[in-house]
Amino acid sequence: MPDSLQPDIGLGTNILRRCALTPALPALSFEGVTLDYAALGARIRLLAGALRRAGVNRGDRVGFLGANHPVFIEAMYATAAIGAIFVPLNFRLTGPELEFIIGDAGLHTLLVDDLRMPVIDDIRAALHCRHFVAAETPAAGWIALAEFAADATPLAEPEGVGMQDTALIMYTSGTTGRPKGAMLTHGNFFWNNVNSRFSPENLASEVSLSCAPLFHIGGLNVTTMVTFQTGGHVVLLRNFEPGAVLEAIASYRVQTMFGAPAMFLFMAQHPDFEAADLSSVEVLVGGGAPVPELLVRIYKARGVKLCQGYGLTETAPFATFLGSRWIESKPGSAGLPPLYGEVRVVDASNQPLPHGEKGEVCVRAPNVMRGYWNRPEATREAIDREGWFHTGDIGYFDHEGFLFLCDRVKDMVITGGENVYPAEVEGVLCEHPAIAEVAVIGLPDQKWGEAVTAVARLKDGASLSLEELRDFASTRLARYKLPLRLHLVPELPRNPAGKVLKYQLRARWGNP
Repeated sequence: MPDSLQPDIGLGTNILRRCALTPALPALSFEGVTLDYAALGARIRLLAGALRRAGVNRGDRVGFLGANHPVFIEAMYATAAIGAIFVPLNFRLTGPELEFIIGDAGLHTLLVDDLRMPVIDDIRAALHCRHFVAAETPAAGWIALAEFAADATPLAEPEGVGMQDTALIMYTSGTTGRPKGAMLTHGNFFWNNVNSRFSPENLASEVSLSCAPLFHIGGLNVTTMVTFQTGGHVVLLRNFEPGAVLEAIASYRVQTMFGAPAMFLFMAQHPDFEAADLSSVEVLVGGGAPVPELLVRIYKARGVKLCQGYGLTETAPFATFLGSRWIESKPGSAGLPPLYGEVRVVDASNQPLPHGEKGEVCVRAPNVMRGYWNRPEATREAIDREGWFHTGDIGYFDHEGFLFLCDRVKDMVITGGENVYPAEVEGVLCEHPAIAEVAVIGLPDQKWGEAVTAVARLKDGASLSLEELRDFASTRLARYKLPLRLHLVPELPRNPAGKVLKYQLRARWGNP
C-alpha cells in the first residue's frame, strides 16, 4: 500500500475523525453535563490551538495532575493532535515524588486540578515548566484554562504521526526506587484496542463507566479509549465511590466498566447493591489483581458477568485476557494471549519452557511500549533482542494454554489495584531512627488484595508502632504505599549473598 493511502492512526486524528463522523451522539458525561461529539471535538481543537500558541511543539511534553476530569481527556487528545506527548501524573504522589517525575519528563506545560495545586505550589520553584494551568478554578499564580485558551485559533488539521511516535509517557514505579516512564506509541494504543475488539467480550460498548484513575493504563485504555474510538458514550466519575457507581450504572444504562477487584467488592458491600438496577451491564472487567471466585459468584447472582485481563503499563495494557465464559472454569487464570500478540514463559537463560513449568512471563506484541523515557539501559533489560518484553512476573501455562501467575520476580505488591515496589518503600522506611533494617512484602488482604507489610529489625532499645511508622513516611510516600502492617523480628533471613529471603517472610505470615 502506498504511504499516501495508509490511514493515520494517531490518537488526535482518531478522535477528531470520530467527532466529525458522529457529531450528535453523546460522547462524555461528567457531573451532570453531557458533551456530544461535536462539542468534544470543538474543545479538543481549541485546546490544541492554545497549546500550539503557547509554544508546545512536536515531541514536547504536556502533563495533567488531578482526579478524573474532562480536561484530562481533552488535554490528552489535544496534545496528541499537535504531535506532542501527554504525561498523566498520579495524583496520589507526594511533592518530592512529583518533582522527580515532572523533571524527568521535562514537562513544557502542566495542567492541574484544584486539589493538587497546593502540592505543586510547594515544589514549583524546583520545576521548569513554562506554563502552569489551573484546569478548574482560577487561582493566584496560575493561568486559568479559559484564559490559556482565550482567542486561540482552533486546530484545523491534526499533526500526522507514525505508528512508532510516542503518544504518552506513563510512569510506573521503579524497582530501584525511581519511577520509569513507559513510552507508549500511537501504534501501541491502536493495536491494543484492535485486540480488545477481538477479545471474547465487547469492551467497546455504547455506554461505559470510567471511575478508575485515568492516570492508570487500566482506567484509561481498557474501556475508555476504545469506547471513544467507536463512538460510544463515556460516563466519567471524578473518583470511585461505590454508591455513586451503582447510581450511575442505573441512570446511564452502563454496559461496561473497568475496575480493580477491590472496587467491585466495595460495590457489592454497599447497602444499595441488592436493590441497584444492574440490568444494563454486559460485563465488568477486572484488572490489577485476580478476580476472587467469591466475587464472581456474588455478581453472577445479580445476573452480571465478570472477566479479567492481565497486563502492564508497558503493554498498554493487554497481555492476556480471561473472558467471562472461562471465569468459573479457570479460576485464578490470567487468561489467553490476544489475537495479535504472543506470550511465552522462559527460564533464566531466556529459553521457552513447556506448559506446566514456571518461569518469567514475556510478551511480544504491537502494543508493547517503545521503551523507557531517558532509560536506554532499562529498556535493553526489559526488551530483549527478539522483541520480547520481560514482565518480571512468574507464571506458567496449563495444558490448554491458559496463563497462571504465581509470583513476581521483582516482589511487586498490588494493593487495591495500585502497584507498589518494595525498594521504594524500603528506602524511606529505613531512614526511621528506630529501624536497623527493613523488608517490605505483600501479604493477602481481603479488602485490598494485598497489604503492604513492613518487616523490621529495630535498633537496640528502640520501639516502634505501625502508626508512628506511617506518620514518618506519609510526607514522602503516597498513602497507598504506606504499610498496613508491621512485624518486628530479631533479624531478617538472608541468603549467603546477603539478599533478604522474602519468600520466607511471606511464608511465615501466611503467603507461602
